[in-house]
Amino acid sequence: MNVLPTFSRLSWPIAALAILAALPLGAHAQSASTSVTALGSRSAAKAVVTTDQVRAELLAWAPDGVAPGKQVWLGLQLDHQPEWHTYWKNSGDSGLPTVLEWKLPAGLDAGEIAWPTPKKIPIGTLANYGYEKTVLLPVPVTVAQTFNSSQLDVKLKASWLVCRKECIPQEGEFSLSIPARSSLGTSGRIFQDTFAATPKALPTGNSQVTVEGQAIKVSLAGLPAALQGKTLEFFPETGGVIEPAGKWQQAWQGAVWTANVPLSAQRSESPGAMPLVVAFNDAAYRIEAPVKNEWPKVAAAATLPPALEAALKANASSGAAPIQNNTSPIGLVAALMGALLGGLILNLMPCVFPVLAIKVVGFVHVKDRASRMRSGLAYTAGVVLSFLALGTLLLVLRAAGEQLGWGFQLQSPAVVAALAALFTLMGLNMAGLFEFGSFVPGRLAGAQAKNPTVNAFLSGVLATAIASPCTAPFMGASLGYAIGLPAVEALAVFAAIGIGMALPYLAASVIPAVAHVLPRPGAWMVTFRQLMAFPMFATVAWLVWVIGQQSGIDGAGALLGLLVLMALAIWAFTQSGRARVALSTVSVVLLAAALWSFGPNVVKLMDAPSSSQAANGVGVGWQNWEPGRVDQLTAQGQSVFVDFTAAWCVTCQYNKKTTLANADVLADIAAKKVALLRADWTRRDPAVTAALTQLGRNGVPVYVIYKPGRAPVVLSEILSVSEVRAELAKL
Repeated sequence: MNVLPTFSRLSWPIAALAILAALPLGAHAQSASTSVTALGSRSAAKAVVTTDQVRAELLAWAPDGVAPGKQVWLGLQLDHQPEWHTYWKNSGDSGLPTVLEWKLPAGLDAGEIAWPTPKKIPIGTLANYGYEKTVLLPVPVTVAQTFNSSQLDVKLKASWLVCRKECIPQEGEFSLSIPARSSLGTSGRIFQDTFAATPKALPTGNSQVTVEGQAIKVSLAGLPAALQGKTLEFFPETGGVIEPAGKWQQAWQGAVWTANVPLSAQRSESPGAMPLVVAFNDAAYRIEAPVKNEWPKVAAAATLPPALEAALKANASSGAAPIQNNTSPIGLVAALMGALLGGLILNLMPCVFPVLAIKVVGFVHVKDRASRMRSGLAYTAGVVLSFLALGTLLLVLRAAGEQLGWGFQLQSPAVVAALAALFTLMGLNMAGLFEFGSFVPGRLAGAQAKNPTVNAFLSGVLATAIASPCTAPFMGASLGYAIGLPAVEALAVFAAIGIGMALPYLAASVIPAVAHVLPRPGAWMVTFRQLMAFPMFATVAWLVWVIGQQSGIDGAGALLGLLVLMALAIWAFTQSGRARVALSTVSVVLLAAALWSFGPNVVKLMDAPSSSQAANGVGVGWQNWEPGRVDQLTAQGQSVFVDFTAAWCVTCQYNKKTTLANADVLADIAAKKVALLRADWTRRDPAVTAALTQLGRNGVPVYVIYKPGRAPVVLSEILSVSEVRAELAKL
């Protein structure tokens, strides 16, 4: 009776799929090679650079040619994807303005950005000033009398912050050569339209800003008569003075426009004059108004929360992300031990345990100790080398500017779908629907049977593919520490995880006593093999749920349909005679048609949720985490509990349904008035990755308690009720 080697032979055809699922990510690799990435990367300069959020292009317009004494206009045009925006010179409650650094030939002088009129962009309870859709940021360049060249070579380094709910710092390097006799008239209309949208300067006249307690009264005189009686938009160029999202009133007193605007509770500026922009539809005007009366003292709340200030200082001095933890930073030896223990615990994960169980019971057929040792060492090599490959890819992509962490491959719907197909194939094989030997030529099947060592190696690759998204206890701190180490030491941590995961199988192959206690071959092995099919199908159900979080109900339904058709095709090929030909032809055609028609739904990401959603586990009391939200709450004196989670993280879901749903824990949270934030990492989110890095972590789950005036406390990966309640009691 030879039932278990069938699974070992199965690792040949699926190893390639496992490697593809575990290692390369086409989208991430492509993103890393684009000409503009997260801050810190470098790229070849050209006129256009593109990210997933912004297309940036360097434009020029020389209406009178590039000649001595003439003026040339340069500009960076930003074309935003829907829902994304960049910022005005005063960004409002959050954000940063775009910065342009020019490198021009001698004799040319670049002026300041002629900022177009922004729009007010509400973000939750905050408000920003910025730009959506397409905007050009023009800059005047004066050509000196000494300029004498046939062309003007321009180089620009630009950096911008692009935000939706998450924010991504990006930069690009641009270059452009302008013939001296060219006017670049094709860009003229773009610049002229931008100038029309730029606020027109008006004389100060009798305009003024009067400080009255915790508010300012704005009086603007000399505005065009066409604006009188109209409701105007109001944008102060000086940041840190007013509350951009606060309620304010405006009125006309004859030809004078007035407004009462509340000061910010965290005001940081006390200007002697305020440049102000008011706008109505496409008309905008700028007046620099002097300030009357004394400013009130700046509120103490304007300072950074102590924990954030300490983190920023540590980051600035060391050049690396600080570990914000309630424990001291771990050393390399501790990281290696934690990685070893974490890898050992990975074997208990629901999708890994069946593979280990089948491999260990497979020893029943192997009586030769030397063969068992070769198999064990080959399996260990497959696991360790796969973890090293994953670690190398992660380090390379992060060095290229990608914001990635452990389990990053499951942030791609294509990888999740591939794993779902892989586990379906494994489950059908274990259930006895088909034997792999019936699908390949006899010579290949014989070669597989003669190479148990290679089979064991590929089984190790497969085990790593299905275990890598998990972060077991002791692994979190080790992985976070490894990312900041030199490459050799970091890879040693990844290798330790692999060794820990391979230890049970290696021990069973090397220690004779383990082999002696294994049961004898018998009919029970058929039953055991079929039983192990059900954990595989359960894993498929979980992966379909993950797709539902990423691609919506249409994506989950499409994946289920494709898996059913794949199973139909496999069953058709097990038939014989004419029935096999007819059924297999029909099933393959149906599968191909389904892939063409609704297959794209599987990998099409749905829009990120804009509010609390039950599908993400954000229930009553929980809010979606956003960059800066923790700082806002702690600045108000409120404690915060943050759950960094992902739909594909089994440990996260276990903690969510147990400890985080415990009545005593919820009662303590309510009694302490702790704000609950949930940071979802199911899909790629550089802002969440950056927050994890600051905490010294590189994967989920991570649970953090923030208290004003105290460093963040990072809890265990496997949450216990007693641990959470003990930390809450300290608030």
